[in-house]
Amino acid sequence: MAHYLISGLRVESDLDLPGAIAAPDGAAAPDIVPDIVILAGPVPTSLDHADQHGPNWQMAGDAFLLRVPDVVRMLLIGGQHLTWQCEGATRPEDAVIFVAASGIGLLLHQRGRAVLHASAVAVDGRAMLFCGPSGAGKSTIAAMLARRGHDLLSDDQCVLSGLGQGTPMVHPDGRAMKLWRQAIERLQLDRRSGAAVRESIAKFYVEPDSTSAAALPLGGIYVLRDARGPDIIADGTPIALHRLNLPDAAQEVRRNAYRPGMVKRLGQDGLYLQAAAAAVQAGGVWRLFRPMDFGMMDAVIDRLAAHWECLPERPEPRG
Repeated sequence: MAHYLISGLRVESDLDLPGAIAAPDGAAAPDIVPDIVILAGPVPTSLDHADQHGPNWQMAGDAFLLRVPDVVRMLLIGGQHLTWQCEGATRPEDAVIFVAASGIGLLLHQRGRAVLHASAVAVDGRAMLFCGPSGAGKSTIAAMLARRGHDLLSDDQCVLSGLGQGTPMVHPDGRAMKLWRQAIERLQLDRRSGAAVRESIAKFYVEPDSTSAAALPLGGIYVLRDARGPDIIADGTPIALHRLNLPDAAQEVRRNAYRPGMVKRLGQDGLYLQAAAAAVQAGGVWRLFRPMDFGMMDAVIDRLAAHWECLPERPEPRG
């Protein structure tokens, strides 16, 4: 069994989770109870008394059945247990990305956590989050910022805690970056590149320059948008930051939840409204418009750096 720290939780797993950071020595001691346990085992094809369902999932009480067709089935119980079973000729190493991403993300939802599909870096003691769908460039921006000396907190999932208690805290997800081959080459990260995320795609785990193991107060949320059309650009440049009011911020935060369809199913809309309100208060929710052009990435990072210079001083640490 392997032991990891992911999003502030202790995870015990019979699957090696590539890119995850091992828990410190002593995590396997008998008196240490893991928050999440991941084990191979028989997984049903359907749930008795399922009261909610979708094309590839069913829910009955605190049980959630998720199927990735022809790859893996997962049974999640109460935010604490995940049982996985490969389908057909799928190898565990090809199923692990779904267990580590969707599986753990859904367990976090079951635990009542606000989980955003975002990368995050540390800036002056605060967590800056970058949201957007797959392919929007979250990991690339995080990698660029890491090259400029900012610790990586998260590459895929950001968990917020302490909602309703002042500035929320952002917990590191304890995983390496996942970058496409083109980004690795352009950022000259070949020496830090590791195994492929999946055998069939040219995306690889990449060890970041530096990471933060501590939870940090939320500093701001940036929603990535492709800059197209003169109506978007206010200052004549293809890079712009637009601060959102609370209704628009709430819509963006809700849209960028990890597996957003589950938010309503689990009755968590209020949780994400709280997250949006806290983010607006902490440092703002912003739309970051920039061209989908790797040659402009340095200019994007320069724009962010100038923007952060104008932010108020970071909040005092809790405790």
